[in-house]
Amino acid sequence: MRSTPCAKPARIQRAHAGDGLLKSFHRSSRRSVVQRMPPEPTSTRADSTLAVFLRMPTVMKMTGLGRSTIYRLIADQKFPRPVRLGLRAVAWRRSDLDRWSEARPTNAH
Repeated sequence: MRSTPCAKPARIQRAHAGDGLLKSFHRSSRRSVVQRMPPEPTSTRADSTLAVFLRMPTVMKMTGLGRSTIYRLIADQKFPRPVRLGLRAVAWRRSDLDRWSEARPTNAH
């Protein structure tokens, strides 16, 4: 059997947060090319008014709580309620989670 060659080589691009580099990798040639990305603009007034929504896996990582614990705290009205994004999708506002986190008591050792 003969294999049909691909029309274009597959290309993967990865942006590394913080270092400002964009790494392109050509699967066919197995070589990578690194090029400098322009710096991200600083936050503007329009950016600060936009609501940032976080899905459950991110909320779990951010709070250190499990899924069951989060929903139990919501039922007890001790955790922010999620916002409905669609028929089967919910997320939490980052600002609500930040306020909840700031209101938590600190452990004084």
